[in-house]
Amino acid sequence: MGLKKVWFITGASKGLGLSLVNQLLKAGQSVAATSRNMNDLSMAVNSDTEKFLPLAVDLADETSVEQAINATIARFGRIDVVINNAGFGIGGSIEELTDQETRTSFDINVFGTINVIRKVCEQLRSQGSGHIINIASIAGIAGATGWSVYAATKAAVIALSEVLSEDLKAFGIKVTVVAPGAFRTSFLTEQSLLLAKNPIEAYDDVRKMHAKYLQMNGAQAGDPEKAAAAMISLASMPHPPLHLLLGNDAFQRAGTKIDTLKKEYQDWKAITISTDY
Repeated sequence: MGLKKVWFITGASKGLGLSLVNQLLKAGQSVAATSRNMNDLSMAVNSDTEKFLPLAVDLADETSVEQAINATIARFGRIDVVINNAGFGIGGSIEELTDQETRTSFDINVFGTINVIRKVCEQLRSQGSGHIINIASIAGIAGATGWSVYAATKAAVIALSEVLSEDLKAFGIKVTVVAPGAFRTSFLTEQSLLLAKNPIEAYDDVRKMHAKYLQMNGAQAGDPEKAAAAMISLASMPHPPLHLLLGNDAFQRAGTKIDTLKKEYQDWKAITISTDY
């Protein structure tokens, strides 16, 4: 795993976040980990080592995020790797999802990530080093029927990561955005997934797609422990990728999307270039 580092990980009480924390602590790394519920986090990790700092954080609250960053620096003296892992799934057509459901999804999946980045950048710049790893989803590259809002949040994470990489490279700060496919975590359970509370009967295709995804729960092809190990390995790379897909399903979906885009752009090239002076 290389040199000892200080890691700041959001959404650490379950799923990929929990796998990351457990592997890092086992390797003797220093880890600050956040969750909305301190008790859930402490029970999930069950570690009394001084190298573990559990933090109850509301990622949508900038002050709460700042306090967590400051507490991490006070304990460990620095932050080397930030993994913005917190997020949840949201399913339903745009018409079915309420304004509040939609905004809450963006608050956690997008603005929570932005809040962490905003508050940690001063420390990383002063160090002249650091690595920000944002966890998006293959849905942000190639979305599926019934997951429009979720796809939009993850596409936003990918886009902001791409430009963030350019903005921060002069300070020695690296950025990677990870787009996982389906992994065998709690993502498809009620704890991590919100479905529209007021479904509309006409959206039969959406219901069918949701049923298909829910049937995958517990049988996803992706191994979260292997995914965590892959993400951890990024921090030891002198030149890590900006984009990283995880899972064969993610690789296939991304490839299909690239081919589709290329064909469509080419098919409509005549109109595209006709708008120039």
